[in-house]
Amino acid sequence: MDPATLGLVLLAAFLHAAWNTLLRGGADRLWSMAVMNLVMGLAGLAGLLAYGLPAPASWPCAVASGALHLAYNLLLVATYRTGDLGQTYPIARGSSPAMVTLGAGFAAGEHPGLLATCGIVLVSGGILSLARERGGLGRATLVPALATGVAIGGYTLVDGIGVRQGGDWRAYAAAMFVFHLILPSWLALRRGTAVLRVPAPEMMKAAGGGVISFAAYAAVVWAMQRGAMGAVSALRETSVVFAALLGRIVLGERLTPHRIAACLVIALGAAAIGSA
Repeated sequence: MDPATLGLVLLAAFLHAAWNTLLRGGADRLWSMAVMNLVMGLAGLAGLLAYGLPAPASWPCAVASGALHLAYNLLLVATYRTGDLGQTYPIARGSSPAMVTLGAGFAAGEHPGLLATCGIVLVSGGILSLARERGGLGRATLVPALATGVAIGGYTLVDGIGVRQGGDWRAYAAAMFVFHLILPSWLALRRGTAVLRVPAPEMMKAAGGGVISFAAYAAVVWAMQRGAMGAVSALRETSVVFAALLGRIVLGERLTPHRIAACLVIALGAAAIGSA
């Protein structure tokens, strides 16, 4: 991976942790997620006007990615309803490379080598350690966190294929982001004009999160066109370390040596899987 791609993916990892911090700190997380999605969806529409549609071969991937992102957003809201950012974010992000690797073994006969197997063990151990941290994680938090990891693995794989079929990464990213308009449209129909009666600071914070989220994933889509999907996905999971630090600095969460060690183990395991 060249230095420019490496630097951009690391920046994307930080930005991803940052918008998750904004979401976790929001009073109404479903509303915050809807506003973030609105920003991304409108950016996608602007991108389609500027760059046009991607190649038809990539359209099924764009649709599938839109559905998987919708599931991911709703699962993330459910996860943050009861869990700390520094505890649940590493579980959701760190589990996806391991799940993709294991799933490929069952579905496609792609059995992991020694390095990837070691990575799976490290990720699994780190997740188990976080889940058993003092205070623990209830099933209502752990299950959606792991399901979020499944959704992440799904859309990462789909977008990695789609961006290579789409011809222009900008056109593919725009087409995929348009589907983010589904969640805010549904919430507007459900809540009516009440959805607009929100203090301006909250609106600005959620919209800012949408801009950050858009920039973070657009950078990843660009990187997947240039580099191996596994390596990009694994490097992005260094965001678990950023999330632990931001959870402490911004949200005042506990940052124990136990939690730091578990996050580092998960990041190391994800990197091992991606480099295998």
